[in-house]
Amino acid sequence: MSNLKELCSGLPLDPMPSNRGRDPSVPHAPARTPNLTPEEERLALRNALRYFPPFHHNILAAEFTQELRQYGHIYMYRFCPLIHMRAYPIDQYPCRTRQAASIMLMIMNNLDHAVAQFPQELVTYGGNGQVFSNWAQFRLVMYYLSEMTEEQTLVMYSGHPAGLFPSLPSSPRAIITNGMVIPNYSSREQYEKMFALGVSMYGQMTAGSYCYIGPQGIVHGTMLTVLNAGRRYLGSDDLRGRVLVTSGLGGMSGAQAKAAVIAGCVGVIAEVDEVPLRKRHEQGWLMEVTSDIEHCIQRIREAKRSKAPLSLGYHGNVVDLWERLLTEYERTGELLVDLGSDQTSLHNPFSGGYYPAQLSLHQANQLMATDPARFKTVVHESLCRQVAAINKLSEAGMFFWDYGNAFLLEAQRAGAEVEKEGGGATEFRYPSYVQHIMGDIFSLGFGPFRWVCTSGDPRDLTLTDDIAATVLEEISANVTERVRQQYNDNIRWIREAGKHRMVVGSQARILYSDQKGRVCIALAINQAIADRRAPVVISRDHHDVSGTDSPFRETSNVYDGSVFCADMAVQNFVGDAFRGATWVSLHNGGGVGWGEVMNGGFGLLLDGTEEAAKRASLMLNWDVSNGVARRCWSGNSNAYETIQRTMEEQRQLRVTMPYPVQDEDVLDRALLS
Repeated sequence: MSNLKELCSGLPLDPMPSNRGRDPSVPHAPARTPNLTPEEERLALRNALRYFPPFHHNILAAEFTQELRQYGHIYMYRFCPLIHMRAYPIDQYPCRTRQAASIMLMIMNNLDHAVAQFPQELVTYGGNGQVFSNWAQFRLVMYYLSEMTEEQTLVMYSGHPAGLFPSLPSSPRAIITNGMVIPNYSSREQYEKMFALGVSMYGQMTAGSYCYIGPQGIVHGTMLTVLNAGRRYLGSDDLRGRVLVTSGLGGMSGAQAKAAVIAGCVGVIAEVDEVPLRKRHEQGWLMEVTSDIEHCIQRIREAKRSKAPLSLGYHGNVVDLWERLLTEYERTGELLVDLGSDQTSLHNPFSGGYYPAQLSLHQANQLMATDPARFKTVVHESLCRQVAAINKLSEAGMFFWDYGNAFLLEAQRAGAEVEKEGGGATEFRYPSYVQHIMGDIFSLGFGPFRWVCTSGDPRDLTLTDDIAATVLEEISANVTERVRQQYNDNIRWIREAGKHRMVVGSQARILYSDQKGRVCIALAINQAIADRRAPVVISRDHHDVSGTDSPFRETSNVYDGSVFCADMAVQNFVGDAFRGATWVSLHNGGGVGWGEVMNGGFGLLLDGTEEAAKRASLMLNWDVSNGVARRCWSGNSNAYETIQRTMEEQRQLRVTMPYPVQDEDVLDRALLS
């Protein structure tokens, strides 16, 4: 296949493309182990064949059965297109509406080989963050979008395009749900079966919502986390000569190397898989690579002494690195690490998200496919070793936090010593980065706002960077000191963003902004588009003020008993839909894992019209205020002040404000009576 017109013509059935199988030149997802019964295998096969007319069933049934038994899922490799998968300029898509073209651009960016973790398995990041469940779905979606008018909406059920349904021009052009499972059946084991059957899908966050922008999408948040960790734990945002040790260079975790250098510290990141490690090095995100642990220790010591920023990739297991750092401390009394975290995909610990120290990468992939129970035991043993080393280094003065990847949750399940004495259901020995670092930022309304220049022209990205920086500088002159620090961090970020070579895939940018900043940036960019620039898609990470209810991450600092409630994320999805979003999505899972999170996102096309400006203003104001109001009601003082100021600026906004209990004796007397 050589062009977009052919790609958007629907399923190629006469003739079918040849079955080329897996492409050995790209990385592939580990085999899944759904443990289907013979009856369930039959159902999975029947479900997959629904996409094709009966005269193709004889051929496809045999190869789909082979895929199911060999890989644990029917990906339909035969229908993986030959076209170079990337974000083409918006005007190249054969569509009736630019709104549909913008969705197509974002989908293809998610599957770009430079962006996606396992492109042929349609996994964008996180080991199992799917864009679609199979290639038939991809092709049908591209066809529907090419045919769509502005009075139709594409309805997506966990990767499956249910079809185009009549709607209004003001309606979203796509409504996406992923993993919407009845709560009592939302277990990890049930998910493996449902995914193998082709009836549900784990969309992570921005994988299944078509809004991923490569590892840049998390670089800025990681940089802010490291900076604020320095301020909180080390008493300074001057991190020269300070060492951060962590793990993971695959999908979103690949941001850690770049973020460490931008923050000015020494970042040492362990990665067991050489492919993503080399990829990050070639992209310029990782300065040095070594597989020699002694050389790694030497370079840490040298970088601490010189105070030069460094990103060092250790090709090996992070457990070995933690234990070697502990040995060095016990032998010399020198603590070589100041800050520690972990970004392995522990939401998916037994299917390639975490590789135990006892096994090589190849051995682990074999064991997880042939003996899942034994592999689970080995993972638990490795987690216990990792936590034991971290605990001793923490006692010596290192500061460790959970990065919201379910590290502490899975370590607790493994039997590791991570309990917090007297802690609540979401509290551990170490805080999550939301509880101690980013939670206050969310309560101020700051979160990961992003945009994509649909022209594909780097000059448009430079222009929007300048627009955003100018807007933030104007607003920052009239904010409180607490808010000004966040503005200053983001102005510095956006002014320096271009020189850090962060673009992978689409011409995209991210920054953390509050409600006023997001609205003003969107309106300023929309005005620039009206002055003959190409359209821009605005979006955000689901990991945001309002988008995610996640008791072990985004909402882990909510203490009023509502931490396991998901009203905020669901309301956000619905509210974005009728306030002007071009597309919206709602997902089960994301970050911490299936059954642990409810999260949603949006995309909105700015085309320079007054209608686009109206949509952006209305939707973005809601998209932030919703979460700030919820955090205010839970008792967060920052959120209280933020929503109070917002109501003063927006007379139509009326939020129910809490009255705090000022005298605890009132409770004591009532409960003792």
